[in-house]
Amino acid sequence: MYARGMTCREIQAHLQEIYGVEVSPDLISTVTDGVIDEVRSWQSRPLDPVYPILYLDALQVKVKDQGRISNKAIYLAIGVNISGIKEVLGLWASENEGAKFWLSIITELKNRGVRDIFIACVDGLKGFPEAIETIYPKTQVQLCLVHLMRFSLAYVSFKDRKAVAADLKVIYRAATVEEAEQHLATFAEKWDTRYPSISKSWRANWARVIPMFGFPDDIRRAVYTTNAIESLNMSLRKVIKTRASFPNDEAAFKLLYLALRNIAKKWTMPIPHWGQAMQAFSIIFAGRVPTLDGQSFTQFI
Repeated sequence: MYARGMTCREIQAHLQEIYGVEVSPDLISTVTDGVIDEVRSWQSRPLDPVYPILYLDALQVKVKDQGRISNKAIYLAIGVNISGIKEVLGLWASENEGAKFWLSIITELKNRGVRDIFIACVDGLKGFPEAIETIYPKTQVQLCLVHLMRFSLAYVSFKDRKAVAADLKVIYRAATVEEAEQHLATFAEKWDTRYPSISKSWRANWARVIPMFGFPDDIRRAVYTTNAIESLNMSLRKVIKTRASFPNDEAAFKLLYLALRNIAKKWTMPIPHWGQAMQAFSIIFAGRVPTLDGQSFTQFI
């Protein structure tokens, strides 16, 4: 019940109503505190040497700090492992989302055993790609198109959203960079009079958008269709939406970890078309894909 977003008082009322059991909110909190040691162990566990795809993002939660309620950034890292299974690699908290803190997270991932990442999908935070490339210089950093699309549609009127989204999809679904550039120019001609910031944003981020055009459809499909971080954030927001705020960072971690544990139970199958994607990875990233027995790896970094 706690992992699904119910507060201690809501659990107390539920137990009283359904089972006639009287339990204090403090006792429920104490019982759930038992998960903290599990969180610490999970957060420091060794990780796989190679993750073909890594998604990095942050969401905001409200936490009480010295009597004040403030927004804190909860950082998430999701890896797609060699078998095509999604895995949450870690959970971190900071005052604000920033490239410096992301650098410390990327460093931690390497210290926990991650030796190579093929493609890292990130938002448009300034300095974020450079933070990744500092630790993993061979990693291809790709701007998350979900974030770019969300920004693009944020101020579009409801009646235009469907048409604008369709025209943007033509851009990122293009077969080549040249074709995508032509579609972007066409988009600008059509929409700049009403929404000039959209094409401006795409052009400003173009260097981090176009790497995907260098990959075959099998890899592009694997990156696009998983949409892992956005799907996970949506599930976590459903859990925390009933909480006005958390009393401290530990309380937020406790709930989010339990929610993540429930969500991860469904991640038992490889993402669609993973076999074809791995064949493409093995060609493009030759020498960096682990052997079939999973034991022998080349030192990449």
